[in-house]
Amino acid sequence: MGRATARVRAILFGRPLSLHDEIGERLNVFTGLAIFASDNISSSAYATEEIMRVLILAGAGALALTLPITGLIVLVLAIVVTSYRQTIAAYPNGGGSYIVASDNLGVLPGLTAAAALLTDYVLTVAVSVAAGVAALTSIIPELFDLRVGIGIGIVVVIALVNLRGLRESGLVFSIPTYVYLVSIFTVLGIGLFRFATGSMPEYQPPAAWLTAETAEPLGLLLILRAFASGSVALTGTEAVSNGVPAFKPPEPRNAQVVITLMGTFFGLIFLGMSFLVGQLGILPDPTEQETVVSQLTRTFVGGGTPIHLIVQASTAILLVLAANTSFADFPRLSSILARDGFLPRVFQFRGDRLAFSSGIVVLAIVSVLLIAAFGGSVTALIPLYTVGVFIAFTLSQSGMVRHWYRLREATRGWRRKAIVNGVGALTTGIVAVEVAVSKFALGAWVVLLLIPILIAGMVFIHRQYRSSAQQLAIPLDATIPRPRREERVIVPVPGLNRAVVNAINVGRSINRDVLAVLVSDDPLEAAAIRERWNQQLADVPLVVVESPFRALVAPLLAYLDVLDEAWPADRPQPITFVVVPEFVARSWWERILFNQSARRLRAALLGRPHTVVVNVPYRRDSPS
Repeated sequence: MGRATARVRAILFGRPLSLHDEIGERLNVFTGLAIFASDNISSSAYATEEIMRVLILAGAGALALTLPITGLIVLVLAIVVTSYRQTIAAYPNGGGSYIVASDNLGVLPGLTAAAALLTDYVLTVAVSVAAGVAALTSIIPELFDLRVGIGIGIVVVIALVNLRGLRESGLVFSIPTYVYLVSIFTVLGIGLFRFATGSMPEYQPPAAWLTAETAEPLGLLLILRAFASGSVALTGTEAVSNGVPAFKPPEPRNAQVVITLMGTFFGLIFLGMSFLVGQLGILPDPTEQETVVSQLTRTFVGGGTPIHLIVQASTAILLVLAANTSFADFPRLSSILARDGFLPRVFQFRGDRLAFSSGIVVLAIVSVLLIAAFGGSVTALIPLYTVGVFIAFTLSQSGMVRHWYRLREATRGWRRKAIVNGVGALTTGIVAVEVAVSKFALGAWVVLLLIPILIAGMVFIHRQYRSSAQQLAIPLDATIPRPRREERVIVPVPGLNRAVVNAINVGRSINRDVLAVLVSDDPLEAAAIRERWNQQLADVPLVVVESPFRALVAPLLAYLDVLDEAWPADRPQPITFVVVPEFVARSWWERILFNQSARRLRAALLGRPHTVVVNVPYRRDSPS
């Protein structure tokens, strides 16, 4: 089984990598753009549509505001990208919101940024995969009813690819990213050319739109909601600054190039799409079966044509792979939090392929639950989105203002840099408040409630680690004396066999006085065992504890308590060594048959005061 498991792991995850292989696993600009920018770039496939889905509630005329709102969001993105370029330069070892906020503003702001980002990373996976499946069902409507199952399967596949390591996932995901960029710019180029030549095609709205009704007047709150929905476009900007160590040298320079390319590509696609959608008068499909991107492409190049199919396929794949940004950053952030004692230390573990395996697995599980809970609907998930990322943006940029002020004497042009980050903090702070208010009743309250719960959980974990460290700490000036406490050796036995004798011999090596304890619900069987015991192992006393209710663990624990109570009060309690005999099975199926009682006993004794459990395996040398 061990060899078979190793072969399966090698096929799924590849050969194990040593720490010396890490530099070769790093990313260049080409693969880094695919890994860290796919989330932001892929948002262009649904950001315009999410603005339109809110504005359409006030009627088709309200869609004229789509382009102005898009321009405002792109302006905010430009400010954020400029601010994060400075963050990358200032924190070349990784300048995520948690690190920047903790370093400059304190522990609580840092944890707030971390909780907001962890929440946003999970939602990124759920929204990206749901949007990718929606793009797929636009060209294959028969798959619409299977969207939840397809989404769950996609998350599992992405998790498996990421468990193979960062470089391999970058190579796998690079092709869809660049196919999407080429195909979508081709469609936008065709559209702009036809607009410039006055040959715009006729648009046919979705059939479901004919029966749709408007429900709200066009007011400030509706416009703010549209802006908040479109602000999903800014998600993923944080990822590049958080993953600077993943790039090849020079790390900061490569990261700055990637974040600049990311913002440029996204801004061009977002503005171009919103402009052409407005010129054609495209309406969002109320049933969500065909996306706005699909309608735009179908109108310009025809439905079912090779370009239409390539655009939809690449859009679907990129939207799905945009989740990979979270799979790159969620485990990395979790490992940093675990290193600082705010998450369980298992998140620090790096698997055979130098990937943070625990973080990848946890992210996949939570994302699958979200997709299932919300039925794989992008519109249902969007209200939960973006709140956390803007909170993290604001804290990060505020921390950078404090950073430049602290280093003002050693930094040239610190005022200009502080102003840039200050503008970023003010802008994202305003957007964070606006998004929280406009989306509060639609579901943002869940995220705003979850963030304090996560913070409280991380503070609790940190206190537990700190408390245990204080209890385990040894003063530097202390000398370690010999142990003075007496020792007691107890061997729980089921009878007399080779495994029991082996355990008793181990117990004798601890203390010459060994006491065997037999828990029995059958007096006749116990008497027979005692008679044989006295003949073959007379120098080891055997105590029979009756168990009329056929229990094993509770009677043994009660007997140990009796021994403790009988110990003289003026002497410290002895260390009780419970030596548990265990038969080592040769085959996996034999392990099901043996040692179940030993496992229960070890689990029960684990937290008992002044008690040490010693497991003594007995291995069968031959089939006989």
